[in-house]
Amino acid sequence: MHESSPQIDYVKTKLLQVLAVHNTGAANGVSARILAAVVGCDERTLRSVISTARNEGIAIAGTPSTGYYIAETAEELEACCQFLRARAMHSLGIEAQLRRMPLADLLGQLHLPT
Repeated sequence: MHESSPQIDYVKTKLLQVLAVHNTGAANGVSARILAAVVGCDERTLRSVISTARNEGIAIAGTPSTGYYIAETAEELEACCQFLRARAMHSLGIEAQLRRMPLADLLGQLHLPT
């Protein structure tokens, strides 16, 4: 995550302005490549700023199939959350395989006090 700087603050402000005006709702999603070009930064910076905004509670949703957008409905936000959870679980599954351990052990589910 980037520390706050005038440049990052500018990118965040510009990002939120662009999304609010042009990309509200899943039907109006935009790819990271296009959004980065419009905002004036590289894709890595864009994704970092989006992550920071999400951590602040701003409902920037998106999937590879929809692109990024401001969630307009609870259903759009839920679809994004389900995508993020599935992606995280996939990554954890790979980690469990690399460690040669069951996913449940990796998650600590078998070691909870009963």
